[in-house]
Amino acid sequence: MTSRPTISFARFAAPKKGSVFVLAADGGGLGEAAKACDPVGALARAFPVADFAGKFASSAEVLAPEGTSVDRLVAIGAGKVSALDDNAWLKLGGAVAASLRKATEVAVILDLPELQADGRQAASLAAGILLRSYAFDKYKTRKDKEDGQSGAKAAKPAKVTIHCVDPAAAKKAFTGEEAVADGVLLARDLVNEPANVLGPVDFAERVKAQEALGVEVEILTEKEMKKLGMGSLLGVAQGSPRGARLVVMRWNGGKAKDAPLAFIGKGVTFDTGGNSMKPASGMEDMKGDMGGAAAVTGLIHALAARKAKANVVGVIGLVENAVDGHAQRPGDIVTSMSGQTIEVLNTDAEGRLVLADALWYTNDRFKPKFMVNLATLTGAIMVALGQHYAGLFSNNDELAGRLFGAGQTSQERLWRMPLGPEYDKLIDSKNADMKNIGGRYGGAIIAAQFLQRFVKDTPWAHLDIAGTAMGAPSSEINQSWGSGFGVRLLDRLVRDHYEG
Repeated sequence: MTSRPTISFARFAAPKKGSVFVLAADGGGLGEAAKACDPVGALARAFPVADFAGKFASSAEVLAPEGTSVDRLVAIGAGKVSALDDNAWLKLGGAVAASLRKATEVAVILDLPELQADGRQAASLAAGILLRSYAFDKYKTRKDKEDGQSGAKAAKPAKVTIHCVDPAAAKKAFTGEEAVADGVLLARDLVNEPANVLGPVDFAERVKAQEALGVEVEILTEKEMKKLGMGSLLGVAQGSPRGARLVVMRWNGGKAKDAPLAFIGKGVTFDTGGNSMKPASGMEDMKGDMGGAAAVTGLIHALAARKAKANVVGVIGLVENAVDGHAQRPGDIVTSMSGQTIEVLNTDAEGRLVLADALWYTNDRFKPKFMVNLATLTGAIMVALGQHYAGLFSNNDELAGRLFGAGQTSQERLWRMPLGPEYDKLIDSKNADMKNIGGRYGGAIIAAQFLQRFVKDTPWAHLDIAGTAMGAPSSEINQSWGSGFGVRLLDRLVRDHYEG
């Protein structure tokens, strides 16, 4: 994997070596500490040549600048100082990381005209550096060869020192920010892994690593799920020799009497479509059909690592939707854990079958305050919203409003979609209590209506992240195919509304 930068914080001082990054406000203005790093004004001369005016996330650099012993002097545009919120600082960190190149000694001077970044802002920038630095290259064996010598030479990780007005406050704030960033990176790793490496059993074993953070992990096998009556989930898995697992993660950071917050993830580690097979073109992307389970796993990691003051349960249903002589057939009828029967008319509408049992199990066992499920569920949500918003469906206006607000703050954005009896009747079946598809139109809504039949009256939200969890557009803080979408969003939800 790409070497992870190490990050520390220090008081303002003019660096003597390495690469130095300074921030430039709209119009190219520099703070006094930034000017001290450029005693002869090399940047001021370079700005007009580079057509640099401090536009947000733009950059200009001078190599071997005159009057100093540093290697590079790089200005990163901060735009209008008044517009710098936490998310903007995160993106500025991404802009710094994008310009690191092969630098091993890096100083970042957080000083702007009329603003010296506080501890929280410095920590957000540091988290942005971590998020943008991520690359999934663990299977690449051919590296750039240096000096004509044979063999690969591993790049040294960058040592980044962030100069700010209050290093102690920044270090303290970064503890929480780093925990969340690590949760995002974990989710990206899981989504990016090939399906031959990460099957249901393999995924479950990786979750066990959460126990080192104080998370209670419980893994249910097919035998235990069959005893519970999870015919809906197990029906999806029956065509694969790789088994199925239901993983329960519990973080008990709140008061003992408090009902837990519940997050449930779809974990189809590869989806062929089953007997309703997908077309070959693009099927390789179906290794990412466990993006919901990855997000829940990353969220629990983040909450445990930052010692969140809340009781949280994460439940992920892990299956592989494969094709062989035992695979589920269109027209099969299965009985879910709820006792409701489902006519499976399309075996490629499998994620909702997995979530049906996972939702019922979570609600029945834990009696949570609310449930939020995440799933790469439908291509239809991408037709409706593209890849910049995830679909939000909910039976509770307060929960929906809080999720929407968390999305705006984190910039992992959601858009609320409708539910209603007109859509619900489309999944009534002549042969069972319901069918798993409902016609050509409104596919994302119909899938949500299906899930709603398994939540009773518990406040619930369904996030359809098919367009945002994998293959989403690159951003200042993510260049990876697997984005880790949902971790920062749900951490913000918990942080803003549910911690004691």
